[in-house]
Amino acid sequence: MFGKIISYEIDSNKINIKFEDKIGSIEIITPDIINIFSSFRYEDHFSRAIEDLKTIECNFDIKRENDYLEVVTDKLIVKIYDNFKVDFYNKDLELLCGDYRGERKPLVRCEYNLASIEDHKVEESTDELNIQVIKKLKGDEKFYGLGDKTGYLNKRGYEYEMWNTDEPMPHVESFKALYKSIPFFIALTENNTFGIFFDNNFKTHFDMGKENEEYYYFGSNDGNLDYYFINGNNMMDVVGGYTYLTGKTPLPQMWTLGYQQSRWSYYPESRVKEIAEGFRKNDIPCDVIHLDIDYMEKYKVFTWDKEKFSDPNKFLSDFKDDGFKVVTIIDPGVKKEKGYDIYEEGMRNRYFATDKDGITYVNKVWPGDAVYPDFSNSKARTWWAENQKIMMDAGVSGIWNDMNEPASFNGPLPDDVQFNNEGRGGDHTEIHNIYGHLMSKATYEGIKKITNKRPFVITRACYAGSQKYSTVWTGDNQSFWEHLRMSIPMLCNLGLSGFSFSGVDVGGFSADCTKELLSRWVQVGCFSTLFRNHSSMPTRDQEPWAFDEQTLNINRKYIKLRYKLIPYLYDTLWQGETTGLPVMRPLVLHYSNDKNVHEINDEFLFGENILVSPVVEQGKRTKEVYLPNGVWIDYWTKEEIIGGKSILREAPLDLCPMYIKKGSIIPNYPEQRYIGDKQIKELTFDVYPGEAEYIHYVDDGETFEYKDGKYNLYQFNMTENEDKLNIEIKTPYLEYENKYDTFKIILNNLDINKVKFNNMDVEYKENNKSIQVIIPAIQGILSIKKK
Repeated sequence: MFGKIISYEIDSNKINIKFEDKIGSIEIITPDIINIFSSFRYEDHFSRAIEDLKTIECNFDIKRENDYLEVVTDKLIVKIYDNFKVDFYNKDLELLCGDYRGERKPLVRCEYNLASIEDHKVEESTDELNIQVIKKLKGDEKFYGLGDKTGYLNKRGYEYEMWNTDEPMPHVESFKALYKSIPFFIALTENNTFGIFFDNNFKTHFDMGKENEEYYYFGSNDGNLDYYFINGNNMMDVVGGYTYLTGKTPLPQMWTLGYQQSRWSYYPESRVKEIAEGFRKNDIPCDVIHLDIDYMEKYKVFTWDKEKFSDPNKFLSDFKDDGFKVVTIIDPGVKKEKGYDIYEEGMRNRYFATDKDGITYVNKVWPGDAVYPDFSNSKARTWWAENQKIMMDAGVSGIWNDMNEPASFNGPLPDDVQFNNEGRGGDHTEIHNIYGHLMSKATYEGIKKITNKRPFVITRACYAGSQKYSTVWTGDNQSFWEHLRMSIPMLCNLGLSGFSFSGVDVGGFSADCTKELLSRWVQVGCFSTLFRNHSSMPTRDQEPWAFDEQTLNINRKYIKLRYKLIPYLYDTLWQGETTGLPVMRPLVLHYSNDKNVHEINDEFLFGENILVSPVVEQGKRTKEVYLPNGVWIDYWTKEEIIGGKSILREAPLDLCPMYIKKGSIIPNYPEQRYIGDKQIKELTFDVYPGEAEYIHYVDDGETFEYKDGKYNLYQFNMTENEDKLNIEIKTPYLEYENKYDTFKIILNNLDINKVKFNNMDVEYKENNKSIQVIIPAIQGILSIKKK
């Protein structure tokens, strides 16, 4: 396709290479990130994921050898051969990732012939893609990422498609596509780690060694050859590199981290109030109630059904007075109805997608005949953004974008449906995978401009980079134990793919949940960033009190635990806005040198310090838990356990096995009915002695003023020897007006005989296996003398 290398020229960080038949380029984004590009459709990248790419000016050398070009950065050696074959080496000349030189070899299957009772080998046809990159397999690769594809954490040996799909059938491991398209994966080998982001929003294919164990490949029949090789010393570096390109998950409003209750559908107004009262009456914290499609008039977006909600403004205002926020669903399908202002305005301005003859395209969704906003048109996005004012002015706190694959009832949108595509023109094959992404972007920008607060947007469909604009959930799951089990690797791979703010429908959306399943699912939901219970109209009630007293108590226990851990979660998200690291993390992210964690699907880390090993099988009351190297403390019993082994933990229905890494400082909030229920002047720190450094972050929890420096930092440095434990407290930055008065320090598993703060004796209380100390929230050294 490319032919032999003819010549090359250097243009800043880019090397343009002339082959016999095409032009290719190698661009050095950073010393660790290299872009491989060749124009097949567009002369430029035209990326929807990468919006503000900053290349780092760096030194590199290039030389021409007999049969290849060699580009050397401070971290990588890149060799480019004829036909645009590209190999990546580290500085020790160890091959990290090399192109496969042979032809694709079809998967061989056996056909059983009953007539002759003999096996016949049948070769499947190999579908060659117009653009394809085939990489050699060394043999020990593990693959992670690719968004929330079903199945297990390690994607080696599977194939996938990136084509946003509203699939109503129960999701199983064999699904090639779901609602999201995140064409990024991380490869882990025995000695190296790297990532590849194939920035092509047409339908793309990923075969991770299923077709043949000699290679893996990715490609498409349209778009450009445009992929980024991301080198890293470890998986954390690779995630950081990927989010350097596509963007970090921004810090959300703090209330969005609270518990959220949803159903298709809560209406009328009296039913919503009944649900809210249920939380307060049953002493269960809750911040958010969601309204599904039935709050609208005839399913028309940006409207209210006045029979169900006679005065939305008053209703929402009263709700806020009791600490509840309301999030409303908005689908992209706009009802085709004369006199309906959203439809009429969109038609006047040609804001809707058309057929190939320029006629507005019509399909069916919830409102019946509906038209589709063209979110690839910047003017249409601005219009959609401005319409968010209708909901914000009513008192809505967040927007939930659904059905934005886009979904349709009267067959899928034809490939030739036309879009503006930022003035370039394009059809549905190009816009499909970014439709939800652009809808989320419009929604985010509208809410931000109208409220000047951090927008809360939820989306079902998205593309790489949507983490900048929206939280996500994994879509319409089922109340099946298998879906609970599968939710852990799905959320972990979403986190590795840049989406730190994600969750699933706790309890399952479709089918009838059981009390045991809900009890176990809330123990996972407690640790996912988006913590929402959501269920479907025909199913049984799924609120925490819908079953029996035991189920109610278990829900209360873990929802209250979530609120206790809010400051730790908020700190983790604040750190992630810089590092790109997610909240919910597979063990392999931090312990990739331990082969025992490469395939663990039923455990995860909550931040770096808390290991969670939930029960995900019906009837089980014990759990095999693998603890990586180090010392881990059982959260419930405070037993210290040396890691690097598996243990068997008793796990009655009300207990989720949790372990804290030795040398951890975990900030805790007091009990609250909702976030902001009380002003917190005394913060608790749950301390597990050892060597540690921890930074606690505080801001107003809702605006962008933290971007202008209005926040506080509290730094804790903990050191320990045989005789003494010291915690040095620093306040390196205090520019936000609300400051703590005191700190309550809980010291676990420590026998002491004296406590001093800034050389002054301090009283302490002994409580079972812990010591409690209250000190002023100022700089100083807390010194604990051991017995």
